[in-house]
Amino acid sequence: MLEPKDIDLNLLVVFQEVFHERQISSVAKKLGLSQPAVSNALARLRKSFDDELFVRTAQGMQPTPLAQQLAEPISSALGNITRALNQHEVFDASTSKRHFVIAMTDVGEVYFMPRLIEQCCRLAPQSQLSTVRASSIDIKAEMETGRVDLAIGAFDDISGALYQRRLFRQNYVCMLRQGHPLAGVAISAKDFLAAQHLIVASMESPYDKINQSLEKAGIRASAHFTVPHFVAVPYIVSTTDLLVTVPQKLAESAAAPFKLQYVKPPLRLPALQTNVFWHRRFNQDEGNQWLRNLIAEQFSE
Repeated sequence: MLEPKDIDLNLLVVFQEVFHERQISSVAKKLGLSQPAVSNALARLRKSFDDELFVRTAQGMQPTPLAQQLAEPISSALGNITRALNQHEVFDASTSKRHFVIAMTDVGEVYFMPRLIEQCCRLAPQSQLSTVRASSIDIKAEMETGRVDLAIGAFDDISGALYQRRLFRQNYVCMLRQGHPLAGVAISAKDFLAAQHLIVASMESPYDKINQSLEKAGIRASAHFTVPHFVAVPYIVSTTDLLVTVPQKLAESAAAPFKLQYVKPPLRLPALQTNVFWHRRFNQDEGNQWLRNLIAEQFSE
C-alpha cells in the first residue's frame, strides 16, 4: 500500500493538472516547468501506481480508469492541504485580490453580471470576477478543483456533489417591440400562432425544453429566423415584428434599454427554478461564502 512518505506530493499536483488540461504543454506552462520535467513526473507517477494513468490520443492525454478513480480524492486531498497551509488567512472583501469565476449561461450574464460588477466594485474593489459558459465545461469537475467558484442557473441535471440555494422562480414571457401590431394587448393563441417568431435554438438545459413545447404548438416548424443564443435577441426583436419567447428576467433587463415589452404567452410553459450552486469542498471557504451570500442578498426573492 502506498503511503504519503512513498510519493512526492508535487507529483500529485502534476497529476491533477494533466487530468484537467489533457495537454503536457499546457501543464508545463501553468506550473512553470519544462515539458520534459512534466513528462518525467508523469513517468514517476506511472511507476508509483503501476498504471499508464494517461494515454496519448488525438484528443490529448486521456485518463485510464484508475486515473478517473484517483482524480477526485487527489483533488480533495490537495484542497485540504491548501486550506491547512492558509488557515491564518481571513477573507476581507475590501482588500482581497481574489479572482472569482462563476459558471452561467449567456442569458444569466445579461441579468446577473451588471449588478454583480457594481457590487464588487463597491465592496471588493481589488477583486476580479469572470464568467465561463456553463455549457462548455464539466461544472462538477471544474468546481471540484476550485477553477470555478460558483454556478448560477436553472440547471436541473447538476451533480448531487454540489450544494445549492434557491434564488428565484421565473416564467417564460413573450417579448416584442413597443410598436409591434400586437403590442399593448393580450396575445391570443390564434395571433401567437400566426405571428412570425424568432427561435432561440439553445441546446443548454433547461432552455432546450421550451423549444420542444413551441414545436408541439407548431411554432418552431414555421419559424424562419433562428439564433443559437439569447444575447442577440433584444437587438433583433427591437427592429423587427418578430415575437420571441424568453425567460422573464431577460425581458425585464432588456425592456427599457431596447424599448420592448413582454406579455404572458398563450401557451402553458414550464417555469424556471434558478439556484446558486457550489461544491461541498468549499462550503466553509470564507471567500466562497461571501460571494454566494452577496448573490443571495442581491437576487433572492
